[in-house]
Amino acid sequence: MTVRKSLAVVLGVLAGLVLTTVPAAATPAPPPPLTGEHLGPDRLPRCAEVVATMTPRDKLAQRLMVGVDAADPRATAENVRTTQVGGIFVGGNATALLTDQALRGVQAMSRVPLAVAVDDEGGRVQRIDDLDGELPSARAMARTRTPEQVRALGEERGREQLARGITMNLAPTVDVTGRSAAIGDRSFGDDPESVGSYAAAFAEGQRAAGVYTVLKHFPGHGRANGDSHKGRVSTPPLDDLRADDLRPYAALLGPGGPLADGRTGVLVGHLDVPGLTTDMPSSLTPEVYALLRGEIGFDGLVLTDDLGAMDAVTDEFTLPEAVERALAAGADMALWSSGGRITPVLDHLERARLDPAANDAAVARVLRAKRACS
Repeated sequence: MTVRKSLAVVLGVLAGLVLTTVPAAATPAPPPPLTGEHLGPDRLPRCAEVVATMTPRDKLAQRLMVGVDAADPRATAENVRTTQVGGIFVGGNATALLTDQALRGVQAMSRVPLAVAVDDEGGRVQRIDDLDGELPSARAMARTRTPEQVRALGEERGREQLARGITMNLAPTVDVTGRSAAIGDRSFGDDPESVGSYAAAFAEGQRAAGVYTVLKHFPGHGRANGDSHKGRVSTPPLDDLRADDLRPYAALLGPGGPLADGRTGVLVGHLDVPGLTTDMPSSLTPEVYALLRGEIGFDGLVLTDDLGAMDAVTDEFTLPEAVERALAAGADMALWSSGGRITPVLDHLERARLDPAANDAAVARVLRAKRACS
């Protein structure tokens, strides 16, 4: 049997186990993990082999995470079917996509497991509170609970997320700040060690439930002088970030760190960092990704913050331009929450001539994070 045929068989088994739809009239049991983790690494195809079977456009599509309308499961499923994007982002307050096993139908449209992401941090940033109850903010967790209690809370929330078809949570926030502006209570506090301890606890709980976690906003939004949703913002100089803001990343994701095992990613923010960035925000700057990969030693999945709805980027670049710059700089996946425009972005990327070897390596990291290969 050829490699291509054997991969097709394995992916077919994976799809059958992962993407089985449920009859509308049935009362479904909670779904199994949608990541394929239950297969075990010894039964998954090798990532390089999977990437080798993909078309150039499908590779590029795997590097996109696109916002969808959570009120319209049918449109979301059709969007995934026609574009084969690597992930979808479920934002806002609508819940139709998160009920009645709707995400099973969406998963069935993807030839490889689809990352289904939310930003369910707690407090003022959460997505399933109308369905499964409120989650405290990071600040409230750190003030009222021990790390062990936060781990249990993260695991409980993770089970709720996974039961609804969510496979990835863009949380916890590891920004270091005690101030109220911008990040504010989305941070666990102003002490790097405490932030790291509580972030690790929440992430470990989520991961125990089967949810892939993502730390943010690298290299540190906590002490920035504004909100990147509203325009360009600056952080303290790089050396200051090393002394505080970067410490949780190094402790958790560096060699031997508790989250440095391939089940946690990093989201890069849109920040100006003196001594690191120059004329572009951090999400579009190669030196930022080199800092994460080299100095921190992180080799897992790296995503951008929202490229389509944050003024720090949209004031200067079109969406296709921003996506190209982010992927060329070192991001594995480009995220935009506003949805749509996938075909123009893919058309632009096909003309952009990204480095083939770097592109294949990024696609492999995306697939590995989704447990589509090992």
